[in-house]
Amino acid sequence: MLYLLKPFSFATFRAKLEQYADYRTGLAAAADDVVQDEVDRLLGALRPSAATAPLPKGMSAESLRRVTELLRGSDAALSATEVASATGSSRVTARRYLEHLADSDLVTRTPRYGGSGRPEVEYRWRTR
Repeated sequence: MLYLLKPFSFATFRAKLEQYADYRTGLAAAADDVVQDEVDRLLGALRPSAATAPLPKGMSAESLRRVTELLRGSDAALSATEVASATGSSRVTARRYLEHLADSDLVTRTPRYGGSGRPEVEYRWRTR
């Protein structure tokens, strides 16, 4: 169930309608035997999290969705360079989105050692 607290802007109303549409689309596409992760994802479409809250200036919901899906679907931790390559963005842009997710406590950051120079930072979706 969705709730809107008055007063609300048209942008808030629209966002809630889009969240509900995403939920309904996901529900219709779900297989008969879903796992807990799929249930959490479907219900997450109805409840905004830090990832769906208003984004910092210059960030788009579509790019955040692409980075989030990439990290959630990856078994391995990914660097900003790897995310940039997979999403078609610049390394700096990918890093901004990854840092936003890390600051929202949705991903973990760890240094990746192994080459010469400074270590890379790798990001992994946080499983709860």
